[in-house]
Amino acid sequence: MEFSLLGPVTVTGASGELPLGPAKRRSVLAMMLLQPNAIVSLEQLITCLWEDEPPAHARTVVQGHVSRLRAVLAEGGAERYGVELATHGSAYLLRLPEELLDAYRFSELLDLARPEGAPGDAVGLLREALSLWRGPALTGTVPSPPFAAASHALEERRLAAVEALATAHGALGEHEQAAVVLYAEAAANPLREGLVADLMGALYRSGRQSDAISWFHRTRQLLGEELGVDPGERLTRAYEDILHAEAAAPAAHHPSQRHTATGPSTGTSDSGYAEYTAPSLLPRPPARFLGRETQLGELSEWFTATAQGESPVAVVTGPAGAGKTACAVQWAHQHAGTFPDGQLFADLGGFGEGEEAHPAAVLREFLIGLGTPPDRVPPSVEAASALFRTIAARRRLLVVLDNARSSAQVRPLLPGGPYCATLVTSRSRLDGLVATDCARPVPVQAFGADEGVALLGAMLGTERVADDPQAARELVGLCDGLPLALRAAAAQLTARPRWRLARLAAALRDERRRLALLSAEDAGVAAALRNSVARLSADDARLLSTLAMGSGRQVDASAAAALSGSDPDRTRDGLDRLAEMHLVDEEATDRYVISALVQLFAREVEGGAGPDGGVPDRPARPDTDRPGAAPPGGTER
Repeated sequence: MEFSLLGPVTVTGASGELPLGPAKRRSVLAMMLLQPNAIVSLEQLITCLWEDEPPAHARTVVQGHVSRLRAVLAEGGAERYGVELATHGSAYLLRLPEELLDAYRFSELLDLARPEGAPGDAVGLLREALSLWRGPALTGTVPSPPFAAASHALEERRLAAVEALATAHGALGEHEQAAVVLYAEAAANPLREGLVADLMGALYRSGRQSDAISWFHRTRQLLGEELGVDPGERLTRAYEDILHAEAAAPAAHHPSQRHTATGPSTGTSDSGYAEYTAPSLLPRPPARFLGRETQLGELSEWFTATAQGESPVAVVTGPAGAGKTACAVQWAHQHAGTFPDGQLFADLGGFGEGEEAHPAAVLREFLIGLGTPPDRVPPSVEAASALFRTIAARRRLLVVLDNARSSAQVRPLLPGGPYCATLVTSRSRLDGLVATDCARPVPVQAFGADEGVALLGAMLGTERVADDPQAARELVGLCDGLPLALRAAAAQLTARPRWRLARLAAALRDERRRLALLSAEDAGVAAALRNSVARLSADDARLLSTLAMGSGRQVDASAAAALSGSDPDRTRDGLDRLAEMHLVDEEATDRYVISALVQLFAREVEGGAGPDGGVPDRPARPDTDRPGAAPPGGTER
């Protein structure tokens, strides 16, 4: 039988974990485990269970929990292990061999370790001690002051073990390993000056003087912003020691530098610790990518020209199927060398078939990729975002956030470090991100005739396209110049090598078949448009259908209001939201145009069936949740 306090409060018997029940019952056990083989009074248990005034029946509640715990322990074979929960008047005593308690074993190992006198033995003892931790101590207990104090005391002991392990590695000359041990803890506790001072020393002694000094300046800034104080003596002394050592012997402490100790682990050394390899999470470069020189150049210019100390953000925005993701990924691969500390990528699923990605899940993947142990990733978005910014503050990172729906989804994922850059793709303009983070919009539009023909040539071969140049240009027009539609058309022709381009163009002229023909499994235009329309409010979806049912593709705001039978101001607001989502284009003030493919799709939606024969998934959304409302939303690949 094993009792655990270093993480979730649990009891494990021969057949597995015992069912301890609700938080208050678990808390009664935890309080007795914090004082094993000692009498715990009923009043003390009541105090730890209720932060405010306890109820009149508090004594009965505690007695009931004790009775149930006694039964659970008995069912788990407590007697065989020498475990007994006894009653002493109005108090209780939990008798058990203390080695069954993880907190006791942790303390014993910590006390046995002598990191300076016997560092080799200490490394093994301290690693074993730290392996007993499975998360924050006393998880699952009620949030009362006694448990907060006890949890804090245990956490202090854990951090002491971390510092002792780093000291042992340092005594063995393993300074890179010492930095590995300290990095995640210093990032999670950025105001703990002792940890930062130790990390600075380990980084310096492993040849990373600039990193060590960067930690000092960042911590000094945090202390001033958060607490309004200057660095303490220990941190200041560590900084001064590094400067003095550099001045005295500038070449003596610079072994060949390697990326170790502070990043994600892709392999382990003989001592069991992972060496740092910068993460590269980008998808493969887009196949047959061509064009977009203007957008690629604009991204390069923006990231180069951004003021020093800022973390530039750019938003590649455009209609569904325009190739925003391809443009962003192409630029990211071209400039990966500018970000040697890693390239992170996440599909936020803003306009996918499933649920959009939650920022907490994305942050967890980023933090683990950057070397944070999984059990040290904070569960809340706010804490995980703060840790991510802390880790990124001293690195050169590129973060690519694909398919974002709203600015609110993006903000927790921004790294914020002065050497970092963030590239977002979205079907929406993400005006909120432009307003709050000075994001640079980089619009991606459909291809012109020449670019579209060039893409067909890249997909099909230039000879096949040259044999039918007029049909090739007609295909570009029938596909609205959208790269996604052109690639789907090329897939149809690749599967039919005997078809001339004119034959497919003739088939696409049939508006009833066009969307179905421009589909290639999961890469169809209809699917992309369906995901956009599904994010609209019911009113905006009806307005889009009204525009699609008109005889032409151009309409002004007044005519749209008359067609929809709606108030002109509300119609104008709806048109603006459709334009923000790139479902219509505003050619001039109050004059809008709907593309042929969007028009065909919206007509088939209005007819009650999608282009694949299914009923479109378009849940009605209240106005407060629609893209374009505050905060603005939208996205796509």
